[in-house]
Amino acid sequence: MLVKTIALLGHKDHGKSTLIGNMLMLTGAATKVRIREAQEYSKRLHKDFEPAFILDSFAEERLNEMTIDTTRAEIKYKNLAFAFIDVPGHEELIKNMISGASYGEVALLLVSVKKDEGIRDQTKRHLFISRMLGIDKLIVAVNKMDTVGYDRQAFEKVREELAGFTAKMGFEKSNVHFVPISAYRGDNLVKRSPRMRWYQGKPLIDILYDAAKGKGRFQRGELRMITQGVIPGDAEEHVVGRIVSGSIRSGEKVSVLPQGLTVKVVGIMVKGKRVKSGNVGENVALQLDRNLEGELRGSVITGIEHKPKVTDLVRLKIFVTSRFGKSMSVKFNGIDIVCKSVKVLHEIDVTTGETRGTKNARPLGAVEADVRLARKVPVENYDTTRELGRFVLYSDGRFAGIGTIGN
Repeated sequence: MLVKTIALLGHKDHGKSTLIGNMLMLTGAATKVRIREAQEYSKRLHKDFEPAFILDSFAEERLNEMTIDTTRAEIKYKNLAFAFIDVPGHEELIKNMISGASYGEVALLLVSVKKDEGIRDQTKRHLFISRMLGIDKLIVAVNKMDTVGYDRQAFEKVREELAGFTAKMGFEKSNVHFVPISAYRGDNLVKRSPRMRWYQGKPLIDILYDAAKGKGRFQRGELRMITQGVIPGDAEEHVVGRIVSGSIRSGEKVSVLPQGLTVKVVGIMVKGKRVKSGNVGENVALQLDRNLEGELRGSVITGIEHKPKVTDLVRLKIFVTSRFGKSMSVKFNGIDIVCKSVKVLHEIDVTTGETRGTKNARPLGAVEADVRLARKVPVENYDTTRELGRFVLYSDGRFAGIGTIGN
């Protein structure tokens, strides 16, 4: 069964864990033991039954009512399985949100319709990050409709405000869908709710299915294999790595970057067996027509045509998590590279998407910057090949942000 990843976004109080907990129950994915455990824990805390406890793994989450780490839950529907990556909504754990969202193919954003909650800067910040990370399909679930008497005007108000913002962020109107729900009461999750007859659209699970059943956003045709190193042998060595795009065949000539070498593939091993070809998503071991010298970890094997650019200067859009210090470095495909310089060109307002004339790298803000690396690397736009368009930044040894090329 094909698995599609859904990045679940939203402010900490807007009901993400409750949504997934209830969907796990309504689709039969939650075991009776898990449901009973959640019921018992709710009683111990003197609360009504809380579906979020089915998903949350830690006692600290149940006591504080917030998700403290990226959590994965899988729900099967028709011929697909949805892997929901529930990522933290509160500012202190934005790093985990970035990690979770970077694997998403579709973003599901929860927004509370309650007057004292509603659209927050954090809501807009999550949309900015998800678009920056290449997610182009967005579903907005307007939650807690039960708290406003299932009022249509309250739903339309949220939809109107967010529709304008998503357009500014670069989401196409046809790829953005709104659905009114009550995650706690199960309205419009897997069936149309009789309490909102004014809503004529599909329930959430069918909207997710329609958005997710297309091709993955990173399945491109050109060969891109990220190397992890070399397995030496008495008579021959094997270069090992993962194919992140395209395929490779025994007998074809390939390029090794950034070294600029051209070699011939004379043998391919997958899971210990010799095969004629390797395909996207597979870990492979390649026997080449000659041994390669030097450090290969982080190198890229491509076709001899349509190669990525090899450079030591990259222009990045960076979401900043901590202040930039004097010592900067990046992690790129498993290798650490010192930054010779980081030149901030301008700031980007993450709540509007507009650029500012100022050049400060503020935590929980964004900038566009030219980053000069201590060595050359093969790069592409993030939308073309995720692994070649994303850099994780560190400042004085601390996680400082994530940067992408072209988004």
